[in-house]
Amino acid sequence: MLDEPAAGMDATETKALLDLILEIRRRYGVAVIVVEHDMDLIMNLCERIQVLAHGEVIFEGTPAAVRASPRVREVYLGSG
Repeated sequence: MLDEPAAGMDATETKALLDLILEIRRRYGVAVIVVEHDMDLIMNLCERIQVLAHGEVIFEGTPAAVRASPRVREVYLGSG
């Protein structure tokens, strides 16, 4: 489990982190749980995502489903 592993990293460091986590998953066949605000990292790393708002899960699905979710957009971007 990783909690905010990309905090304070620049784009180059974040890419190296992404590559390292993907290699760990591939080599050892383990699940990796990541709590992170860097959405580029999450969207490129995760097969399934849980989106939280105020301590509650508001959506769960694939990166594509999260991107398409009206509920996620409403909560994180405002309704309009």
